[in-house]
Amino acid sequence: MDHNFVKSFNENFCKEQYDENGLLKSFELTLDDNFNFGYDVIDAIAKEEPDKLALLWCNPSGEERRFTFSDLMKKSNQTANMLLANGVRKGDMVMCVLKRHYQFWFVTIALCKIGAIMIPATNQLTKKDYVYRFNSGNVSYLIATSDGDVPKHAEAAMEEYDGIKKKFIVKGNRDGWVSFDEEIEKYPETLDRIETKLEDKMLAFFSSGTTGYPKMVIHTHDYAAAHIATAKHWHNLHDKSLHLTISETGWGKAMWGKMYGQFIMGATVFVYYFDRFVPAEILSLIEKYKITSLCCPPTMYRFFIKEGMEGYDLSSLEYATVAGEALNPEVFNKFYEYTGLKLMEGFGQTETVIAVANLVGSEPKPGSMGKPVPLYDIAIVDENGNVVPDGETGEIVFRTEGKKNYGLFKGYYNSPETTNKAWHDGLYHTGDTAWRDEDGYFWYVGRTDDVIKASGYRIGPFEIESVLMEHPAVLEVAVTGAKDPIRGQVVKATIVLTKDYKDKASEVLVKELQEHVKRQTAPYKYPRIVEFVDELPKTISGKIRRVEIRERDNSTD
Repeated sequence: MDHNFVKSFNENFCKEQYDENGLLKSFELTLDDNFNFGYDVIDAIAKEEPDKLALLWCNPSGEERRFTFSDLMKKSNQTANMLLANGVRKGDMVMCVLKRHYQFWFVTIALCKIGAIMIPATNQLTKKDYVYRFNSGNVSYLIATSDGDVPKHAEAAMEEYDGIKKKFIVKGNRDGWVSFDEEIEKYPETLDRIETKLEDKMLAFFSSGTTGYPKMVIHTHDYAAAHIATAKHWHNLHDKSLHLTISETGWGKAMWGKMYGQFIMGATVFVYYFDRFVPAEILSLIEKYKITSLCCPPTMYRFFIKEGMEGYDLSSLEYATVAGEALNPEVFNKFYEYTGLKLMEGFGQTETVIAVANLVGSEPKPGSMGKPVPLYDIAIVDENGNVVPDGETGEIVFRTEGKKNYGLFKGYYNSPETTNKAWHDGLYHTGDTAWRDEDGYFWYVGRTDDVIKASGYRIGPFEIESVLMEHPAVLEVAVTGAKDPIRGQVVKATIVLTKDYKDKASEVLVKELQEHVKRQTAPYKYPRIVEFVDELPKTISGKIRRVEIRERDNSTD
C-alpha cells in the first residue's frame, strides 16, 4: 500500500491512462509553478513519516549509515544554512565532486532549496578538465571530496581560474578549504523556504563532447519531478523498494537512479561507496541487504555473469533494468536463467529523463530499447525531419511544440548556437539513431556524432584527440569506439606518427601514449587500442572519416 505522500503526489501531479492490458498509454505531469524537490518531496515526506528510511549507505570497511527522510531534511537544512552563511545564493554555479559520499545527498537537496545551480562532476577530472569546466560554467563555489588527487587538481586549476569564491572539502581538512563536515554542525536544522520557480535553473551537467569540448546541459526544477517516469514506470519502484543504481555521482545517471524519482516513490536508495567495481562485492551486497531493485549498464551485468551469479542468493531482487549501451541478448538470457528476471532496457540522455523503455508490464524484446515513454512525443526521422518507415534507420527526435516537455533540458549553457543546432523547427534532435519494428519497439543503431560508450561511460573523441595531439609522436589521430566482448566498446586511437617517430612504432610507444592520456585527462578515457597507420581516411574537404575506420574494424571482427 502506498504511503500517503506517494499516493497524493501521483493523484495531484500525475495524469495517467492505461490500456486494456494494463500498459501505460498516456502520462502527463501537472506541476505547481513553485515546485521544489527539496521542500515538496524530501521535507513533505519527512513531516508525514519522519522515520521512513531514505538512504542506506555502506562501504568496504564495514561502515554503515542510515538516513531517514527526517535526517535528510535536517542535514540538507544545515547544509543550506552553512552555504548561505558562506555567500552561496540563488543562481550561483556550484561544482560538486563528491564520489559516492553520503554528503552528496545533503548538498544536492540543499542547493535545490537555495535555488543555486549544482554542477555534478566526476572525481577523475584533471587540472585541464577543471579549468575548462570552471570557465565554461562561471563556477563560483566548489564542494569536493578530499579523496585522492581531487584537491590537488582543483587547486592547480584555480591558479589559472580566479572565479572560485570559496571551496569546501568533504571528509577531512585542508588549508584554504572550509571543512564541510565540521562546519554544517554549527548551523540550525530548520530553514525558511526560499522561493524558486519551476523554470529556474537547478542542474548543469557536462555532456561528452564529440565535435568539441563537453557542453553544459541545463535542467530546471521540473526535471526532478519528471523522474517519476524513470522510477515508477521503468524501475518499477514502490515504498518498500530498496533500489541500487550503480553510478558515481559525477554522472547524470546518478540523478536517474539515486535521487529524484526514487524518493518521490518513497523508495530507499542503497549506496555502496567503492573506488573499484568488484562484481563479487556487489552480488554479496544484494544478498546481504536483500536489495529489491537493480539498475546498471550491460557491462556490469556481463561481469556479474562472468563472476558466477549462481553462487549468490539473489532471490530478493524483484526487478532489474539496464541502460547506457546496447544490451547483448546473451546477457539478457543468462541473467534471466539465473534470476528469473527479464532485464528491462531503457534509453535516455543527459538532456532527458527516461525517453524510450520497456516499461512496467510490457514484454521486452532482448536488444530492443522498448517503446517511447508517453510523457513525450518521440519519432524516428530522416535528415529532413520526416518520419521514416518501420525498419529504416533514422534519428530519434522529440516533437516539442504545443506541450511542456517536463524533464527535457532547456538548452546548452551560454551556447545558443549549439542549442539551436540540436533543437529547431519544433524538434529536439538527440543525435542517436534507431529503427522501429512492426510492433513499435525501437532498436538502437548508434550515434550520429561518434560518442563512444565504454563500460557505462560516454566518451567524446575530441578531448582524447586533443590530448594525444600534444604528444610529439602524433601527427594526426582519429579516436573511435571498437567492439569489446566485456566492455561493449573500448576507446581506439588510430595514429599517424610524426617524421621523427616513423621508425619508433612499438608497444613501448603505445604504452607511452596511453600513459600520456591518463596523465592529461580522466584515466577512463585512455585508448586501450592504439593502431599506427600511414594516413587517415578523409573527405575531399580534409575531414577525417571516423565512420570508415569503424566500418573497417567491424569488417575484420
